[in-house]
Amino acid sequence: MDTQGQVVALLDATGSFFEPSATAFPGAGAAAWEGASLLDPGAAGPEGSWRLGFRCFAVSRPGGRWVLIDAGVGPAQGPAAGWAPVPGRLPAALAEAGIAPADVESVVLTHLHEDHTGWTQDEAGRPFFPDARYLVQSAEVAALDRADPVSDWTVAPLRATGQLHEVTGEHRLAPGITLLPTPGHTPGHQSVLVEGTAGPGGGGRGRDVVVTGDVLVHAVQLADPAVPYFHERDRAAARASREQLLSLAVRRRALLATAHLTRAFVEPPGRGR
Repeated sequence: MDTQGQVVALLDATGSFFEPSATAFPGAGAAAWEGASLLDPGAAGPEGSWRLGFRCFAVSRPGGRWVLIDAGVGPAQGPAAGWAPVPGRLPAALAEAGIAPADVESVVLTHLHEDHTGWTQDEAGRPFFPDARYLVQSAEVAALDRADPVSDWTVAPLRATGQLHEVTGEHRLAPGITLLPTPGHTPGHQSVLVEGTAGPGGGGRGRDVVVTGDVLVHAVQLADPAVPYFHERDRAAARASREQLLSLAVRRRALLATAHLTRAFVEPPGRGR
C-alpha cells in the first residue's frame, strides 16, 4: 500500500476491567455518567462493570511503510497477563490490514504500561517489529521503576538492540506526524497528532486525527474532562493534558482515536456531527 496518512485501528483485545467503573473514576457525577452512556454505550457492563478495548493504531507512510502507535497487551506470557485479556490478537489484526511486522518503521509508545507495550516482544522473546525504532519520552523512561516488569520486557531489550529512541517534548516524527507530551497518566505520557489523514478506512481525506493514548480512558472523561481516573499518577497534570488535548482536537476539527473506548474513533466534545 502506497498511500500516506491512512489511520487504521487495530484491536488487540477486549475485556472487562478489574474494578467497577465507579471505583476507577471517583467523583464522576450523574450527568457525566449519562453523557458517557451516550458517547460510548458499549462500555457499560453488568453490575457497574467497565468493558473496554485495548487498541493500537497504524499510520501509513510512503513506500508501504507504517508507524504503529502502541503495542497492545501482548502474548500470554507478557507483563499484562496478571490483569489484561491476553494473548492479544495484534499479529492477526496486522495481517488482516496487510501490514507485515517488517513494514513497521517506527513504534510510538504513548507510555510504558503493560497493556501498551506487550507486543514489543513475540512469544519467543524476540523483537516483534525487527526493523522499527521505538519512540518514548525520556521522562517516561526516567520514571520507570527498575522492578517494573516492563523494564525487563521492553526497555532493556530495546536498548540492547539499539531500537529504543528517547525523545524530549514535542517531536516531529515524520511529515504530518507529531508526538505531543501529555503527562499526568504517567510522567512521560505522549499523544500523537496525525495531520490531514485519509481517515479511518481511507475515507474523509483532510481530517486530522489525535491519538489520545490514556489521556482519556473512558467516555466519562470525555463527557467531563475534570473526572479523574484512579490510576493516574498525577491527577492535576492529567486533567490539564486532557483539557488541552481536547481543546486542540476541537480547534483542528480532529477525530479522537482512542485506546480503550469501545469505539475507535469519536468526535471531541463541543463538535457536532
